[in-house]
Amino acid sequence: MSWLKKFTRNKKREGKDHAVSSNEVVEHTEAPGEEEVNTTLSLHPGSRVNDEEKYYYQFLNKELSPLKRNQLSLSGISLEQDEKSGAVAVTAFVRSSLKKPITLGKTFLLLLSPEGERLARKEFDLAALGELPAESSRPWQFLFEKGSVEKTDIPSEDWQLAFELKPKEVPHRLELDEKWEQSLAVEEQEKLASFVNQAEAPKPGEVNFLGLQQSRKEDGSLHVTLLIRNGSQKNIQLEQLPLVIEDAKGDIVAQGGFKLAPLSVSANTSKPWTFIFPAEMIKKQDADFSRWKAYPPKK
Repeated sequence: MSWLKKFTRNKKREGKDHAVSSNEVVEHTEAPGEEEVNTTLSLHPGSRVNDEEKYYYQFLNKELSPLKRNQLSLSGISLEQDEKSGAVAVTAFVRSSLKKPITLGKTFLLLLSPEGERLARKEFDLAALGELPAESSRPWQFLFEKGSVEKTDIPSEDWQLAFELKPKEVPHRLELDEKWEQSLAVEEQEKLASFVNQAEAPKPGEVNFLGLQQSRKEDGSLHVTLLIRNGSQKNIQLEQLPLVIEDAKGDIVAQGGFKLAPLSVSANTSKPWTFIFPAEMIKKQDADFSRWKAYPPKK
């Protein structure tokens, strides 16, 4: 296809831009600055690009908006979908506004709709691009095979090729209910927060229970205070919670179900809560509480 035909078909680039701080994709790089950088076209040394194609890329590159210093960007050029296989080929500029050359590694890329819906996802080894010169813009084709394409209706314009960024890691922390904040002394709150910080955090996506203290009352009831530990990235709401208390010998001490208000536990936090087992729920009177644990019964 001649440059003139391409220019006629592509009066504007078909895809949108996606820029991120370079340290979100590559470790040990500086945060973006306010300085604006215009990137220069850079072709891969092994690419077979004729003069017309080179002029075409130069023309599109000049239309690109400047980047802030220390950013990486994906700027969509064109998209083609194979009707038989369903595979999608995306051509885009990979841009860098760093002051020095950079070689990228493996990262997941997303193909997004104009509304931000995910259309395809695949891991690419961006080392194949070779070393990107400082302040450069390199055209590259990314092939999403059928298995990585999640939607059949792929828009021809205003789509976006984007880096999939991992959520920033936030330390697991203590969360206190308002009543606990009001009733618990500041010193005790600090001790509890320190305990949560020093304990091994729950695995990603895991919700578990860690026993803090237990006591038997004169009426025969058992009071246990637990840390409800939410290791997921989403808040959880507990409305009904069945619990088993097990002692050091592995015997079930108490078992019962609790209806909650519901009880909200924020993402990546541990919340203390006290559960009261009435005397009729107690299954072992002479329990060994030198070690004990709490958990929901297995279905």
